[in-house]
Amino acid sequence: MTNLLWLCHGHHFVLLWISIATPLTISFAMPPPNPIKCNNVNSSPGCQLSNTYGVWGDRQICHAPNIVYPTTEEELRQELANANKNNLKVKVVTRFSHTIPKLACPGNSKESVFISTERYDTNIDVNMEELTVTADGGVGLRKLIDTIENVGLSLVAATYWEGVTVAGVISTGAHGSSWWGKGGAVHDHVIGLSLIVPAHEYEGYAKIIKLTRQDPLFNAAKVSLGLLGIISKVTFQLEPAFKRSVRFNFTNDSHIEDEIIKHARQNEFGDIQWYPSRHTAVYKYDNRVPLDTSGGGVNDFLGFQSNPILLSKSVRATEKGFENTRNEGGKCTMASSFVAYKKLIANGYKNNKLMFTGYPVVGHQGKMQTSGSCLYSSPIDITTTCAWDPRINGLFFYESTAIFPFTKVGDFIRDVKKLRDLAKPESMCGVDIYNGFLFRFIKASESYLGQDKDSVVLDYNYYRASDALTPRLNQDIWEEIEQMAFFMYGANPHWAKNRNVAFLEVQKKYPKFNKFVAAKNELDPKNMFSSEWSDELLFVKQEGLIKGDGCALEGLCICSEDRHCSPSNGYFCKRGLVYKEARVCRFSSTSTS
Repeated sequence: MTNLLWLCHGHHFVLLWISIATPLTISFAMPPPNPIKCNNVNSSPGCQLSNTYGVWGDRQICHAPNIVYPTTEEELRQELANANKNNLKVKVVTRFSHTIPKLACPGNSKESVFISTERYDTNIDVNMEELTVTADGGVGLRKLIDTIENVGLSLVAATYWEGVTVAGVISTGAHGSSWWGKGGAVHDHVIGLSLIVPAHEYEGYAKIIKLTRQDPLFNAAKVSLGLLGIISKVTFQLEPAFKRSVRFNFTNDSHIEDEIIKHARQNEFGDIQWYPSRHTAVYKYDNRVPLDTSGGGVNDFLGFQSNPILLSKSVRATEKGFENTRNEGGKCTMASSFVAYKKLIANGYKNNKLMFTGYPVVGHQGKMQTSGSCLYSSPIDITTTCAWDPRINGLFFYESTAIFPFTKVGDFIRDVKKLRDLAKPESMCGVDIYNGFLFRFIKASESYLGQDKDSVVLDYNYYRASDALTPRLNQDIWEEIEQMAFFMYGANPHWAKNRNVAFLEVQKKYPKFNKFVAAKNELDPKNMFSSEWSDELLFVKQEGLIKGDGCALEGLCICSEDRHCSPSNGYFCKRGLVYKEARVCRFSSTSTS
C-alpha cells in the first residue's frame, strides 16, 4: 500500500488514490535537492545555500563566493586555516541543511566561504569494549545507526527524522523523546568530540582540540550552533542492542493536560500527538523489550515517506484554495481524513517492513527510532519525492517548536483549550492537517544551550503562504499560540526551528548563556563563525526587530500597528483572546482603535 503523505485530500480522494496506487511500489524516489547551488560563470560567481524547504524565514538569499569539500580531518583543518589567514567568514554546511533559521549563513560579507562536510563521512570506529562509537562529523545518522546495529549495539537517542549528520544533530540540540536514562536529547549521549578552531600563525592558523566530559569547554561545544568551530569527530555512548514495542491509543483529549507527565514517566520513548480540532489525543506507548522478542517491525513515518509528486502538488493546491476562499470546512475535512488514515496505518509503523498488521509493532531499536525513506533514491523513478521538496510546489509550511519546563505544560494546554473554545474548534483544523501538536520529552542537560530542566517539547506545523504578504486563514490563532508559548509561559525555542519572534530575548532564558558567549569569545575571537543572522537569533530584543508593512505575517515582528498585518486584506492588529498581552493579525471588519 502506498502512503498518503502527511495529510489527506478528502475521503473520496483518499479512497481513489489507494485504489489506484496499491499495486505500485515507491521504494525509488527523486532525492531531495542539494542545498548548495553554485554558479561558475565568471560574470556571477558564487554559491547559494537554502534550507531543505528552499526558503529561509525572511525569504532572503544566503550566499558565499566559494565552497570547499574537505574529505579528511586534516583537510578540514587546512581549509579553516586558509580562511583564518585570509580573514574570511566561515560557515559549515552539510548535505541535508535542515536548520530552518539562518544559522548556516555567513551573512552579507563578500569575504566568506562555505566548508561542506558532504564528503567528510567515511570513518565510523566502534569500540566494543567501551561501548562507544566515534564518527566523522559529516556521517549521516542512518549510516551511523546501521553500522552500530550490525555489531550488536544501539544508540539510545535519535531524532525522528534521520536526514541529519552527527555533527549537525548535536549542534542544534535535536532530540527524540525520553525522560529515562540520559534522556531524549542526542547531545546528552555524547562523551567526546573534536573541534577545529582558529589559531595563531605559529599554530598553523587552525588547530584541533579534543574535548571530553572533564573539559570546561565540553558543555559549550555540544550544542554550539556552529559558532565555536568545526565539529570534526563525535563520540557517542552506546548500549547493547535492544528492541522496542510500539502501540498507539487514539482517544478523547479531555484529560491530556493531566496525563502528559504521567505518560512520560511510564513510557521510555513515549510521546503524545494532540489534534485539538478533532478533540483527539494519541498516546504512543513505546518501550524497550528483550532482543529475543519476536518482531521485525520498522518505523516508516507517514510524513517522511516518498510521495507521488502529483499528489503533493494537489494537496498543496487544495489547501491553498481553502485558504484563499476562507473555507474552514474544507480544511476540517482534510484534517478529519488525515487523522482517520493515520489511525488506520499506525502512522507508518510496519510489522514486517511492508505494512501494518496490528499492535504491538516490535522491531530493532535502529529500525524503530528514526525514519526518512524519502531521502533514498534511484534515477529510475523521478515521479515521487519528499512532500516538501521545493522543486515541485508541494507542501510549504512553518514549523514552530516550544520547549516548556514540565511544570508549565499542563497550564499551557488548558489555555489552548480555552482558545479553542472561544474561537471554535474549526479554527484549529489547519494544524491537524499536518501533525497536530506533538509533545515529546527531554531531560535536563549540562549543556550551556541545552535545557536546564526536565522539559516537554511541543512541535507543530501549519500553512505558510506562497507570498510573504499574503495573510493566512486563522492567522491570529497561531500567532496567539506562538506568543502564549514563548512569552506567557516563557518556553525556549528549538534552535533549528521557529520563526524570528520565538527568539526574542532568548539569552535571558538560558542560565548559562553567558558561559556559552565566553566560550565563543575564547575559541573564535575574530567572530569567523558568527554573522548578522546568528547574532539576530542569539541577541535580538523587542526593539531590535525590523518592523515594516506585513512583518507580522511571517513572524518577523509582533504587530503593534495595523500595517504590520494586512489591512488591505482585512487583517488588523488585535489583542489575543486568552493571552491578552498578545498582539495578533486578525481578520476583522474594523481597524484597531
